[in-house]
Amino acid sequence: MASPAAAATSSPHSMLLHRPSPAAAVSSIRLPARAAKISCTAVAAPSAAATAPFAAAGERGVYNFAAGPATLPLAVLQKAQAELVDYRGSGMSIMEMSHRGKEFDAAIKKAEADLRTLLSVPDTHEVLFLQGGASTQFSAVPLNLCASPASPADYLVSGSWSDKAFKEAKKFSAASLAWSGKDGKYTALPPPAAIAQNPDAAFLHICSNETIHGVEFKDYPVPANKHALLVADMSSNFCSKPVDVSKFGVIYAGAQKNVGPSGVTIAIVRRDLLGKAQPNTPVMLDYKTHADNASLYNTPPCFAIYICGLVFEDLLAQGGLAEVERKNQHKAGVLYDAIDASAGYFVCPVEKPVRSLMNVPFTMAKGADLEKKFIAEAAKENMLQLKGHRSVGGVRASIYNAMPLSGVEKLVAFMKDFQARNP
Repeated sequence: MASPAAAATSSPHSMLLHRPSPAAAVSSIRLPARAAKISCTAVAAPSAAATAPFAAAGERGVYNFAAGPATLPLAVLQKAQAELVDYRGSGMSIMEMSHRGKEFDAAIKKAEADLRTLLSVPDTHEVLFLQGGASTQFSAVPLNLCASPASPADYLVSGSWSDKAFKEAKKFSAASLAWSGKDGKYTALPPPAAIAQNPDAAFLHICSNETIHGVEFKDYPVPANKHALLVADMSSNFCSKPVDVSKFGVIYAGAQKNVGPSGVTIAIVRRDLLGKAQPNTPVMLDYKTHADNASLYNTPPCFAIYICGLVFEDLLAQGGLAEVERKNQHKAGVLYDAIDASAGYFVCPVEKPVRSLMNVPFTMAKGADLEKKFIAEAAKENMLQLKGHRSVGGVRASIYNAMPLSGVEKLVAFMKDFQARNP
């Protein structure tokens, strides 16, 4: 069988930016001291290549443009690999130790402290590590913030996820539609005057970045009622840029875009809102229950929280979220410039002022068949998961924090090459 390098050389598009895959994607697991004498004669001794450090060449050779779960920073994966079996000399994996033990207690406290530093979370807000995915918060938000199912709440619907949140909220509140971008196929956001807010609404809910449609708030709306709250689903752009947390009653985000694997949802809740949930709120959806128990009311997703903590360390080491945002703006600019410079060959439907830095959807003027060919050929060049969401089709490149600039540059080089070959 040809080596990865040879395969790259023989590829029909080998002029593109190839980075050979490492000899082994993941090194063999090294047993801790407690199990050092275990052996299995039926299995051959691992080769030197198999025991090499993960991605020793510095690149994985594959660029993952998935909308989620998404690529994690290479440095984080390398550190996690080293601790996967023997967590900091404990002799146990983080996945098997008690969530109430001193090792995990230190890990979750460090994760919260680093997140507070990253986002400058004020003492007025609680940080919660929850289960159930961000979609669970579609119910939790109205249950915790509305006194009864008759309490009004405003929803700004800018895409599929905010629409799902609105529909769920109607089960637990008198939710009303403050604005919808559906007629415009979710390609724009409203000016403040176009948001029809109820002066009695308990909160105004937004999705800060729509993963499917690629629409992102650059400035956040202000609730018309000074006593109302701003609530945001930030799943797709959480920790991609600085945010003034003090302006929000609740921020919630599924981790599986920028800060960890799926399995944990982070909620940042203003403390004076705790304890106001509707009487029949399920205990697992009551923010106060989780705050009173330091996110340990039930067994938390320990491994996912641990990975989030490593990501927070990595983001701080990069210089914080202002520097992360600068990198994201540059990456997105490179890709959007290529789309706009293609003379209509590639088309991004989103209005320029609200284009997402995280999710870049585009279509091809010559239709779906050519888009399928584009996606298939890109996969052969190790650029994966470029197919648009099933509800909208087209192409989508998700370029979260961990996507290196080299991945975007390779995609742009491929786009230009593909256009030249398929005029």
